[in-house]
Amino acid sequence: MTTAREQAPLAYPFNEPEGLGLADAYTDALDHPGLLRVRMAYGEPAWLATRYADARLVLGDRRFGRADAVFHDEPRQSPAQQDSGILGMDPPEHTRLRTLVAKAFTVHQVEKLRPQVRDLAHGFLDGMEAAGPPVDLVEHYALPIPVAVICRMLGVPEEDRPKFRVWSDAVLSTSSLTAEEFQRNREELRAYMSGLIRDHRERPRQDLMTALIDARDSGDRLTELELVDLCVGILVAGHETTASQIPNFLYALLEHPDQLALLRDRPELLAGAVEELLRFVPLGSGAAFPRYAKEDIEVGGTLVRAGEPVLVAVGAANRDALKFTAPGRLDITRTHVQHLGFGHGVHHCLGAPLARLELQEALRALLTRFPDLHLAGDIVWKNQMLVRGPREMPVGW
Repeated sequence: MTTAREQAPLAYPFNEPEGLGLADAYTDALDHPGLLRVRMAYGEPAWLATRYADARLVLGDRRFGRADAVFHDEPRQSPAQQDSGILGMDPPEHTRLRTLVAKAFTVHQVEKLRPQVRDLAHGFLDGMEAAGPPVDLVEHYALPIPVAVICRMLGVPEEDRPKFRVWSDAVLSTSSLTAEEFQRNREELRAYMSGLIRDHRERPRQDLMTALIDARDSGDRLTELELVDLCVGILVAGHETTASQIPNFLYALLEHPDQLALLRDRPELLAGAVEELLRFVPLGSGAAFPRYAKEDIEVGGTLVRAGEPVLVAVGAANRDALKFTAPGRLDITRTHVQHLGFGHGVHHCLGAPLARLELQEALRALLTRFPDLHLAGDIVWKNQMLVRGPREMPVGW
């Protein structure tokens, strides 16, 4: 057993907001077995799992859970303790809510959206081409695609994007929002969603929100607050990470011109390239949503005692040399990439099939349409956010 429990916790998170590099502290951790003892800006100390096998164990083993976080001073980057909704639940409550939404995000159902997503991508590229370079790829392409898709699925007016964009940024912010400011933001977003739900009750549509309302009103399978928070969670999660990863993936390819050239020459590699990019790009500024041990359990040689939190560094786990050959190299020909980019276990990302499809079609359209695509100015990187990526990315062609 290690004695890290007695050592002073390391300040966490490690990654810098600018760029997509993996911090040296992660590289060092991967060279040694066991968990690190870390402390975030707020909350109690935690263990940090960086190796692939340890990460997978913590995410997948039912001896770890999310629900106990409400009884603890959860490790976090901002003062306010968030109500994580479905992400803060364990089975069977988690299963009950997830089942209501899961059928809308199956591979079969999502695949039906591919022509629509492809048309959206080319439509936004038409707008970019008409405007002429340089154009901000984030505002005019990366953000509008997933926003349009999730809004249509959920029944949210696309013209409301400026409203929920502000709220979404606050939900994912690690800045010095006070607990009161965070609470006010959350209640504004809930009030907005409650209004949309009222409108859907009066005028039902063929969309996901109407289906969830029916589950609430007819089957009594979720409470009104669960209905509101589930819709909020789908809206925020349904666009933010994909909107960040589209420019992230392009940036990574531009930084590896040999891989970009290979993908242009062999477009049949696209699906595999997306999986490799999901592995290679460390999206998070730091680990979030700690799992609490329900009993004493050994992880990678470290004894985690009952009631202690463990954070999972997915970006580091995806660079573990014990799992991946040459993990620091971007290789779009890599096959069977079992990355943890969408998590693992009961909280595996529900929208993974949709995210994959959007990333594939967004990259396909962009690289096909603009063979000489390049950066045309300085990138402005997000800061004080749970996810990393460009806030502004000027491109030309």
